[in-house]
Amino acid sequence: MNYSFELRTSKKNKNGLIPIRLIVTHNGLRFRKSIAAKTLLEDWDKSDYHIINPRSSTNKFYKQYKDFNEEIGLVKNKVENIFDFFEYNNIPFTKNTFLEKYRHSDVHSKMSFFDAYEEYIRVSEFKRAKGTIIKYKSVRNFLIAFADFTQYPLRFDNINFRFEEIFMEYCFKERNTLNNYYGKLISTLKAFMQWSFDRGYHDHLDFKRIKRREDDIEIIYLTLEEVKKLYEYKFPTPSLERSRDFFCFLCFTGQRHSDIHQIKDANVQGDYLNFTVKKTRETNHQVFLNNKAKEILSKYKDTKFAPIPKITSQKLNKNIQRCCEEIGLTDEVVLTRFIGSKRIDQPFRKCDIITSHVGRKTYISNGYALKIDERVLRINTGSKDEKSFKRYLNIPSEYKENELTKWNF
Repeated sequence: MNYSFELRTSKKNKNGLIPIRLIVTHNGLRFRKSIAAKTLLEDWDKSDYHIINPRSSTNKFYKQYKDFNEEIGLVKNKVENIFDFFEYNNIPFTKNTFLEKYRHSDVHSKMSFFDAYEEYIRVSEFKRAKGTIIKYKSVRNFLIAFADFTQYPLRFDNINFRFEEIFMEYCFKERNTLNNYYGKLISTLKAFMQWSFDRGYHDHLDFKRIKRREDDIEIIYLTLEEVKKLYEYKFPTPSLERSRDFFCFLCFTGQRHSDIHQIKDANVQGDYLNFTVKKTRETNHQVFLNNKAKEILSKYKDTKFAPIPKITSQKLNKNIQRCCEEIGLTDEVVLTRFIGSKRIDQPFRKCDIITSHVGRKTYISNGYALKIDERVLRINTGSKDEKSFKRYLNIPSEYKENELTKWNF
C-alpha cells in the first residue's frame, strides 16, 4: 500500500493555482482522490509532498498555503491510519473499504466490536428504512448496557456459547426480556457479525451456533362484525371520527400506518393506490381499493384532509382505543408471554390493545375467512414471504369450525 500526490496541471485556475490530488496504489490497483488544496507549480515540493510557504511580502498565498498544508497533513495522517487499519486487522485491501474509511473524520487502526457496529449503522443508513436504523441503535445500546453490567468484553472472537449463556442470564434475570425481543436482539447481532465477517473484520464463526428464541403470540384482530360496528358508529367528536376512518382504511386495505400516512392525491389512481412502500422501498406497489376503502377516500375528497386525514401512529392508537371502548369492545383478552421458561399471563380489555398494527391483521385474517386466495392477500399487502404473512393471520374460529365439520359424514 502506497500513496502520493500529483498536480492536476490541466485544471489551473486564473491565479495559477493547481489542484492537488491524492493517488493510492496497491498491487496494481490505482485510484485518485481530490483534496481541498492547491498550489503554484513552482511552490510544490514533490519530494516531501508539501507547499513551500515562506512568510514574506512577495508570497500573496501565505494564508491559503498554510490552510492547504494543514489539509495535506490531515490527508497524510488519515491515509496512514487507514493503511494501519488494513495491516493491523489483517484485512484484504479494497478500494471500496478504503474510500468508505476515508469519508469519515476519525479512523482507528484497530477495529473493535463497537467501532465496527457504528460503521454497520452508518453504511446501513443508505439502504435501510429509518425504523431499521432505530432498531440497530437500540440493539447497540442494549449490548453496551450488557457489557457494562456483566463486564463481559465484547469482541469478535468471543461471541460464542459462553457469551450466549451470560447474555441469556442478563436478558431474562436482569432485564426481564421477553423471548421474542431476545430473538430480535440475537437476529440483529448475528446479522452484524455476518456483515463484519464478509468484510474481513474477523474470521470467527461461533456466532452462527447461537440460537434465537421466538414464541408464537396471539394475533389480535377485529371480526367482520366488530369492523362493521366500528365503521358505522356515530362518534361524538370529529377527531375520533377521523381516527376511526383512518383505522378502518387500514382494515379495508391491509396496509401499514407508515404508508397510508404519506399517501397523496396522486397516489390514488382509479381502483388502486400506487406508492412506494416505506419499509421495504418497493416501488409501484399497487393496492386494490374495495368499496369501503373508496367510501372513505370519497368522504375526504376536496377537503383539507384529502386523500385521508394524516394522523400520527401515537394519536391514532390513543383515539382508536377510545373508539373501541365506546362501541363496547371490552371483553377480556389474556396475552401469554415468556421470559425464558417463565410464563406470564396478563389480562387486558380488548379495546386497550387495539393499535394501528391491528388494521393489517384484521384485513388478512378476515380476508382468509372470506376465502380470498392467500396469494392475492400477500400481493395486496406486500408480504414478501409466508413467514411474515403468517404473523398477521389469525384464522377465525367460525371458519375453522366450518372447515372441520367437513369430517361429519
